[in-house]
Amino acid sequence: MTEAVICQKNDGARRWFYGGGVHTWKVTSEQSDGAFLLFEDDLVTGKCTPLHQHPDADETFLMLEGEIVLHLDGEELTVGPGGIAMIPRGVPHAFLVTSPRARMLCLQTPGSCQGFFFGASEPLDDSQTTGPVDFDRVMASALQHGGMVALGPPPFAGR
Repeated sequence: MTEAVICQKNDGARRWFYGGGVHTWKVTSEQSDGAFLLFEDDLVTGKCTPLHQHPDADETFLMLEGEIVLHLDGEELTVGPGGIAMIPRGVPHAFLVTSPRARMLCLQTPGSCQGFFFGASEPLDDSQTTGPVDFDRVMASALQHGGMVALGPPPFAGR
């Protein structure tokens, strides 16, 4: 049986994601009995993802602070503070941070992408706010754990 999870603002395991950004894990797949993975993503301007998809999970972004441009199946849309974007599984997408800083909650349903994110990140202590960007490690984690399929380079050439 799944137990309740209470996670305060500064609670959660902090991990540096090798694609750029600090993940603070709020609810793990194990804690939700596989139903979802929820983490806060803290990002800086210019951070972008390759064009990719999550074949087995829907991805939802709830913007807490800042702004991103979301490339969603060929269309670019801006998502700002308080905005939400739900990307169904299998839909090609990428994002680019356009504000000095962006913070968003990222919800993966079900929690099947956790192995990918865990393999493509490493623990951070409270004094650390950055780490190395290593897309080879991100791709290796995707191959090993599934959860993400890269489809091409970031589609933001004009920005």
